[in-house]
Amino acid sequence: MALQRKETLTFDMKEVKKQAEQSLDAGAVTADYPFEIEDACKLLNEALATEIMCVLRYRHHQIIAKGIDRPQVAEEFKEHAEEEQKHMLMIAERINQLGGNPDFNPGTIMSRTATEYGKGTSLEAMIKEDLIAERIAIMVYRKMIEWFGTGDPTTRRMLEEILKDEEDHANDLADLLSSKG
Repeated sequence: MALQRKETLTFDMKEVKKQAEQSLDAGAVTADYPFEIEDACKLLNEALATEIMCVLRYRHHQIIAKGIDRPQVAEEFKEHAEEEQKHMLMIAERINQLGGNPDFNPGTIMSRTATEYGKGTSLEAMIKEDLIAERIAIMVYRKMIEWFGTGDPTTRRMLEEILKDEEDHANDLADLLSSKG
């Protein structure tokens, strides 16, 4: 049996059309977008910087990995780097869709990222650095998902997809770390 909603959703279609005809250069961003675009894009540019940092760290770890477990661990680093790059592009596209400028400036990435590049050279140290970075990303994305909430479901769903991948990465790294012990 289907549930019935008590209120009926109605639209003043003349008003909707009038609003849709305004600011056509804003693309998908309509007058009813509930956030300041600058605030939304600032948050997303911080996430973009974090994803760029993750790509760089994972690629570095992929290349410098040494030891008997190198093939397995380097392959995991490579897979994670590719997924982080996918996240980076998703976020950049969303910033652009919102009318912002995705900030790929290498000179400001360090000041905007939530994670660190890392200094580890042993497999165990690299795995720990990556696991810490993933855990930071998980916490940041959860807060961002809450912030965007129902006001911007498109961005929220994108962040939820990224969060799922970050949780998978953290689980993979924790498994690798436990196999080292």
